[in-house]
Amino acid sequence: MFVNRIAAISLVVASILSPTSACAQETALREVVDREIKASWTKEKITPPVKASDSVFLRRIYLDLVGIIPTYHETATFLKDTDPKKREKLIDTLLADPRYARQQAQVFDLAMLGRKNRLVEGTVGYRNRGRFREWLGKQFAANEPYDRIAAKILQAEEDGSQLYFAVNRDTDEMVTSVSRFFLATQIQCAKCHDHPFEPWTQKDYYGMAGFFVRTMTVDVPGMPEVTNQKGSKYLVGERTIGEALFAIEEVDPKTKKKKSIPIKPKFLSGEELKEPEPPMGFVEPKLKSNELPPKPAFSRREKFIGWMTAKDNPFFAKAAVNRVWAQFMGRGFVHPVDDFNQKNEPSHPALLKAIESAFVAQKYDLKWLIREFVNSEAYQSADLGAVTDAMPRYYERARIRPLSVEELTASLHLATGLGLESALKAEPSKDMLQYLGEPADGQGRFQGSLSEHLFLHNGDQFRGMCRPNKGNMPEKLMMSTEPWEAKVDRMFLSVLSRPATSEERERFVKYLNVDAKDAKMAAQRMEDAMWVLVSCSEFRFNR
Repeated sequence: MFVNRIAAISLVVASILSPTSACAQETALREVVDREIKASWTKEKITPPVKASDSVFLRRIYLDLVGIIPTYHETATFLKDTDPKKREKLIDTLLADPRYARQQAQVFDLAMLGRKNRLVEGTVGYRNRGRFREWLGKQFAANEPYDRIAAKILQAEEDGSQLYFAVNRDTDEMVTSVSRFFLATQIQCAKCHDHPFEPWTQKDYYGMAGFFVRTMTVDVPGMPEVTNQKGSKYLVGERTIGEALFAIEEVDPKTKKKKSIPIKPKFLSGEELKEPEPPMGFVEPKLKSNELPPKPAFSRREKFIGWMTAKDNPFFAKAAVNRVWAQFMGRGFVHPVDDFNQKNEPSHPALLKAIESAFVAQKYDLKWLIREFVNSEAYQSADLGAVTDAMPRYYERARIRPLSVEELTASLHLATGLGLESALKAEPSKDMLQYLGEPADGQGRFQGSLSEHLFLHNGDQFRGMCRPNKGNMPEKLMMSTEPWEAKVDRMFLSVLSRPATSEERERFVKYLNVDAKDAKMAAQRMEDAMWVLVSCSEFRFNR
C-alpha cells in the first residue's frame, strides 16, 4: 500500500510539474501537502485544526520569513484588508523582501555551526560570523539553488564561505558536520567501532574521512572584514596526498601498538572513489606560515561534492526538504532532522518522497519550496487545540516556537518604536546571547531556565527600552492627544501584532489614565505597561 501511495503522489506531482503553466507549478505541492496531512488526520482520528486568525498568521509569517515582527502600520493594514488572497500576496511580498535572505542566512548559519563559537570573544566564530552570514545572505538573495549553495560551502573558494571549514578544522569534525547537516546521517559513532544499530562500519567512517583528510585551513591575519570586525581571514586548500588511517586489530611486534592501514575514500552509498595515483615520488611542498598548497590536479573533495549534489543521491535532497519542512512546521517527517536511520521512520513517508521529487524537479529552488510550504493550510493552521504534545507528529497544531535571540533583539527595538532601520542593525548583547541564546534543546523543544526568567523580569535590558525616552513609542504615546483607548490599541498592535481585547483595553486604560500633572507617575506607568507586553510569553514566542 505504501509503494502504491508513493506512486500515486509521484504521478500527481509529475503531472503538475510538467511544462504547463507557472501558476500550476506554484499551486502543486501545497495541494499535495494538504491532502496528505488531512489523510493522516483521518487515519489517526484527529480533529482537524481551525485556520489561524489573521493576526496569528501575520506575526508567524513575518517571524518565519523575515525574522522580525511586523510594524504597526503593516499590522493595521493587513488586518483591515478584505482581499481573500491577502495571505498569498503577503507571502510573495516577504519572499521578495531583502530581510528574507538575512533571516535564512541566520537560520542556516546556526543550523550548520551552532552558537557555541559566537559566545566566546576571540574564537573563530565570534570574529567571523558576520562574514559567513553575509555570504549566505547573498546566496539566498540571489535564490541560488540549494545544491549550488552546498557545493560552494564545501568548495570554500568564495570570500566568506570558508568559515565552515575554519570552525570544523580537523577531519573528524568535517566528517561529523558534513554527514549530519547535508546528509542527515549520524556516522560519527562508527569512528571507534561498527555502529551497533545501523549498517555503518568503521571502514565506512574512515572511507568518508578520506575525502576530507587532505583539506586544510589557514589564517591570513590583518585582512579587512566585510562587516568591519577585526580578525583573520580564512582560506581553505587541499593537499595532493594524505590518507585516512584506520587502526586494525593486528599489533605491530616492534611498537606493540595496533597497526594502521590507509583506507581509500568511499561514498556512503557504497562505491569506492576511483582516483589516479599521484606522480611517482611526489612530495608535498614545504609551506610558509599561512600558505596554502598548490591546488591538486585531482581533488577528492570535489568528487565528494559531485556525488553529494547529484540528482540521484539517496541522502542530499531528502535531508534538505526534511530540514526546511521542520523549520516551518516545527518537526521533520523524520525527527530529529539530522538523524535518518532504520528505526527512525518518517511520519509521512509518501509525502516526504513526493516533496523530495518535486524539489529536485524544481532544480533545488529553496524559495519555491518555502512558498509552497507556507501557502499550505497545514502551515496556516491555528496553534491552539486539545493536543498537548509540544511537537505534534501529525501537525494537528501549528508550530509554537521561541524567538531566536536575533529575532527577539530586532523585534524588541521595533516594538518599542526605535524604527525598522535601527531594529535591523541591532545586535544581541553578550547578556542576551548568554541568557536567551539557547532557548531550545537541539530538537526544537523549548527549555526555559531560571536565568532566562531572571534576565527578562529582573534585568534592565528589556525594561530600560520601555522607558519613555528619545522619541521612542512610550514617549510619543505620552505626548499624543489621542484617546487612551487608541493609544492602548497602538501598543498592542505594535508589540503583539493584534488588537487588545475589550478586557485588556479597559484595564490598560484604567492604569495609564492618570493625572497629567503627575508626570513622574505617568512615565512610570507607561514603562510598566510596555514592559508587561514585551516581557510576556506572547512576545517571547511566535504567536
